[in-house]
Amino acid sequence: MTEHPVDTERFRGEQVVAAIDFHHTVIYAPDATAALPRTQVAAVDPRGHFHKISHHAGNPDGTYEDDSTEYWKEIGDALAPAAWILLLGHGKGKANASHKFVAYAEEHRKDIAAKIVADVRADIDDLTNEQVVRLAQRYFGEEPERDLGDGRWGAPEDATTQS
Repeated sequence: MTEHPVDTERFRGEQVVAAIDFHHTVIYAPDATAALPRTQVAAVDPRGHFHKISHHAGNPDGTYEDDSTEYWKEIGDALAPAAWILLLGHGKGKANASHKFVAYAEEHRKDIAAKIVADVRADIDDLTNEQVVRLAQRYFGEEPERDLGDGRWGAPEDATTQS
């Protein structure tokens, strides 16, 4: 759990993007006009498990340590007010924290699972705010403005209306 309460009321009824890894989750509200508002949920790791997520000692199949039920619960609580959720995660298979969260939501938080529009693989550590907004626009069905190449932004003019 995080040390400070997470303010998620601003996400009520909104579309949000959650970039999830095993250490922390950043929740974005991409429809904002000013700076991209974010909220962070951090995983507290009192037993030191998150420094090494996979280990083979005692589990010959190499499955991942699932020591983060409280973390998944806190992410679910933070996302609960949102209307639609786009998840971003990096890694593949067992190393993907967003995939683990989806499994948690499908089992324990069906209300949250029903709001997830996609679980996308991305380099979440290096995404810029603009890239997060563009991903959100794509997955939430909003056409982003186009750069027309001459300093103008917006939809291209219809060829039939040009003189």
